[in-house]
Amino acid sequence: MSRLLIRDLAQIASHQGEALRGRALGAVEVVEHAHVLVGEEGTIESVGPMRELPEIEGDVEEVDGTGLSAIPGLIDCHTHPAFAGDRAYEFALRAGGATYEDLLAAGGGILSTTRATRAAGAAALGEIVARHRDAMLAHGTTTFEGKSGYGLDRDTELAQLEAIVAAGGLPTWLGAHAVPPEQPDADAYVDWAIAEVLPAAAALATAADVFVERGAFGIEPARRYLRACGDAGLVLRLHGDQLSEIGAVPLAIELGARSVDHLEATGPEGVMALARSDVAAVLLPVAALYLARPMPPARALVDQGALVALATDFNPGSAFCESLPVVATLACTQLQLTPEEALGALTVNAAHVLGLPDRGRLAPGLRADIVLLDAPDWRHLAYHLAGDVVHTVVRAGRVVVSRA
Repeated sequence: MSRLLIRDLAQIASHQGEALRGRALGAVEVVEHAHVLVGEEGTIESVGPMRELPEIEGDVEEVDGTGLSAIPGLIDCHTHPAFAGDRAYEFALRAGGATYEDLLAAGGGILSTTRATRAAGAAALGEIVARHRDAMLAHGTTTFEGKSGYGLDRDTELAQLEAIVAAGGLPTWLGAHAVPPEQPDADAYVDWAIAEVLPAAAALATAADVFVERGAFGIEPARRYLRACGDAGLVLRLHGDQLSEIGAVPLAIELGARSVDHLEATGPEGVMALARSDVAAVLLPVAALYLARPMPPARALVDQGALVALATDFNPGSAFCESLPVVATLACTQLQLTPEEALGALTVNAAHVLGLPDRGRLAPGLRADIVLLDAPDWRHLAYHLAGDVVHTVVRAGRVVVSRA
């Protein structure tokens, strides 16, 4: 692979440091009239003003950055891309007044996608996840996490994880997403999943997740599931406080989870507990918007010093959206975060959630994941709602999307 020079950029914007909290989340370094030089190994050699561009010997591929701004590649740390079918019918029902709980009780929601996903087969799931990855990439997502959880049987759960791995995603075993109809209750299902699926899932996945919610998994079965997954070497994550506050935050802290995600129902005590912990709060404003739920308490979490990340929650039922730029807009308009805080939550802190310190920033020695925005001011990432703002995407030093 040849070296790559992105030259004459209007701006470069990037955070420095890792696992940013409080004021550090808003501390973006902006360089005007700038360059990024990428080495043959796909890592950044030099980044800074054009006047500091080092002398280059040998062949180099050049990208003209005139009128463009550069940010780190965006990182989506919470997605559900391995599913078949759609839930447009349920979307229409919700528009007519049905609640998410109503749909679950009627056998819809997660279980309707489970039926379609089980029927799809492994080959189709591979094609589906690759298609969703490409859609995310076109919106500037250079790294994505993907969850299983729509199989709820051994073969389909493993096929989902394999499809995510094949598409280059970081796989999370969401084995405790819902209780399938063939199981009598949550306790029995967790026992079965631990015994029959966890050994193989742990060989594929990097993390495990559980939906802690009324109608899904209560605290005790969730604790048992997560402890078994932790013993198998998986990083622990939770869906928590999406619809009700039943103890997901204390459980996440107790078990040393990497993150607890959603938090639409989290109150002041939960905010303070997270601020005092090392558990990241992953906020998913598209899901709150989609379901007409209260937005998570982002401003309070940042102000109290919690570690905050953002993600799409891309899924067929409650967040059918692959675009992290849309998430950035919602973060600024609905969560009361600044553009600087939103960028940090979509890059540095999202990388931390996934355990990837080699990306999320533009600095020498780090992986060259770079997004060029079709605007001279990087804040167009959030400012231009659903705009065609992504011009070029570089992943590991290679141009993979270009509108040039």
